[in-house]
Amino acid sequence: MKKNTDLGLLLLRITVAGLMLFHGVAKLSHLDGIKGMLSANGLPEFMAYGAYITELIAPILMIIGLRTRLASITFFLGMVTALFLAHSENMFALSKTGGLEIELILLYAFGALVLFFTGSGKYAVSKSNTWD
Repeated sequence: MKKNTDLGLLLLRITVAGLMLFHGVAKLSHLDGIKGMLSANGLPEFMAYGAYITELIAPILMIIGLRTRLASITFFLGMVTALFLAHSENMFALSKTGGLEIELILLYAFGALVLFFTGSGKYAVSKSNTWD
């Protein structure tokens, strides 16, 4: 069977970014929880709007394959931020089924990191820029 790395990268982009879009759309109506977390950690509340960049804009760019490497590193940094702000107490906690409590965040983060290193592949809107 012939390898199709570009199709694999497309599926990774659609899966990681597409699933994150649900989180971003859910935040369109409220950011109060994120603002509260930021305030509790001594950070300015306006940083909550970064959730829109991480969970809406970056995933859309990743799906269509436009500046995928830039979008995916932004996405990765957003996931790391969410990990430390909202889930730091669960860093090494196990769920009832034996998996890590933070495994979903890790899958999102490292899926995005893979795309940062590989780029979007040939099934993308743009393939010629360094950040694609």
